[in-house]
Amino acid sequence: MTNDRFNYKLTIAYDGTQYSGWQIQPNAISIQELIQKAIQTILRQEITLIGSGRTDAGVHAMGQIAHFISDKNVDLYRFLGSLNGILPRDIRIMHIEQVPLSFHAQCSAIDKTYHYHIYLDKIHSPFKRFHSWHLHEKCNVDLLKDASQLFVGTRDFTSFANEAHVGCAARNPVRTLQKIDLFDEDGGVCLAFTADGFLYKMVRNIVGTIVEVGIGKRPLHDIPRLFEVRDRKQAGPAAPPHGLFLMNVNYPFLKEDPQEKDNA
Repeated sequence: MTNDRFNYKLTIAYDGTQYSGWQIQPNAISIQELIQKAIQTILRQEITLIGSGRTDAGVHAMGQIAHFISDKNVDLYRFLGSLNGILPRDIRIMHIEQVPLSFHAQCSAIDKTYHYHIYLDKIHSPFKRFHSWHLHEKCNVDLLKDASQLFVGTRDFTSFANEAHVGCAARNPVRTLQKIDLFDEDGGVCLAFTADGFLYKMVRNIVGTIVEVGIGKRPLHDIPRLFEVRDRKQAGPAAPPHGLFLMNVNYPFLKEDPQEKDNA
C-alpha cells in the first residue's frame, strides 16, 4: 500500500454565461461543481477542487487555475481527454500537470490579470452580446484612460469591494494594482487589470466608476476622494459580469519534483 499523494494543476477556460459562477453553491450549477464531479467520476474517488478565486455568475475565464490532490498517479494525456469528454462544451480543461504538494491554486498565486470588455459602437455585435458591456451613452475614451490610472498603486480598495475578502489574503482591503492598460478592439475597448490580488467584485466596481467618469456622470477628481472615504456606497455601480474575463494567474517558479512532500 502506498502513501504517495499527487497534486494536479489544471488550467481552465469557460464561458460563464450559463452558470452561477465558479464556486459550488446550493440549487445552482457551478463550474467548480461540474469539474469536480467529472474528476471524481474518472478517478472513482472523492477529491476537493480548489480554484485560484471565485468568478461570479456570467463571468468568463481564459486562464482559471485549480488544483486537487489524489493518491492516484494518472496518465495526464488520457485524463485530459476524458475530462473534456465529460464536461459541457463551454467548459474546457486546457492543460493539466503534476506539481509539488506545496502548490496551492489560491495561496501560491503572485498576481492575476483580468480583462474587461466595453462595447462602444451603436449596434452591439450579436457575437459579443454575452462577452462585453454595451454602453448606450457616449463615452470619452481618453477620460476612461485617465480615470483608470488613478487606481494604479498600493491602496485601500474598501470603496471598491462588496465584502471583505476571504481566504489566504485574509481580511485585508489593501491591494497593489500593478497596472491598468486600455487598448482598442473591434467595436470598443478593453481594460486590462494586473494586481497581486483582487477583492470581491473589485474589478467590476472599478470599471463601473471609471465608466461614470467616461460618460460625464462623475468628475475625474472625485476618484481620490473615494479612496479616502472607504465607503462602497459612494463609488459607482458594478459593471455587468458578462464583460469580465479572468485571463491569467501567475505563480512562482515550481520545483521540478512533483512528489515533494510537505504538510499541504
